[in-house]
Amino acid sequence: MQLDQALIAKHLDRHPYPLLFVTMSGAHLYGFPSIDYDYDLRGCHVTPADDMLRLAPPRETYDTLDRDKPIEMDLVTHDARKFFLMLLKKNGYVLEQICSPIVIHETPGYRELLELAPKCLTRHHHYHFDSFAKSQWESVAGPDNGTVKGLLYTYRPLMAGIHLMRERKVQSNIVELNKGFGFSFIDELVERKVTGAERQEIGSADMEFHREQFEKLRAELNEASEASGLPDTPSRELKQALDDLLIRLRNGTA
Repeated sequence: MQLDQALIAKHLDRHPYPLLFVTMSGAHLYGFPSIDYDYDLRGCHVTPADDMLRLAPPRETYDTLDRDKPIEMDLVTHDARKFFLMLLKKNGYVLEQICSPIVIHETPGYRELLELAPKCLTRHHHYHFDSFAKSQWESVAGPDNGTVKGLLYTYRPLMAGIHLMRERKVQSNIVELNKGFGFSFIDELVERKVTGAERQEIGSADMEFHREQFEKLRAELNEASEASGLPDTPSRELKQALDDLLIRLRNGTA
């Protein structure tokens, strides 16, 4: 799907701080954009050192939603310090943002961060993916109100988490993930989602099938974590490397 780069650039130009990177998240990243899609832009900015020293601290998160354009723009960025701390706290969300293949804006500092990000991976990252899937199941994919969209947002993090634990690589696109899983029902759900039937409800009989699949994948994710051999925490050397990168970003030398 072709992105409107000129439209995105005008939106990013209004950001008050230098951008380290911006990537595409949401349904575009996950592999099932709708017909009436919007742009979910996520990234990291660098607050200048002088602003960090003021009496009134700058806000760490810049969040703007623009509905006035032909395509709705949702942009969220965090200051580099907050972003790096989130990365060290086993936050799979920011890990997927860094590793998104749909890069909108990049810098040399981002390419350094991209090299460091996989080294943040621990076996406890599986909690992020499991928790997200569980909350989606309970809120939008439960047996009383299951929808095509809700099921996809439930299955995707489970499949992404299993892949991450086994392969130690970030893959967020459910179509690509399913090449390894081979679930025919995933292909069917994606087809229904991208052709406009995302809010179509799933019958109770089918939802019982999906409940079984959901529980199986949760168990598989837990088993993959236990067998991963990944560390419990990021290394001291990694923390030092991120600290060094942060200082150079603040000083404008990265």
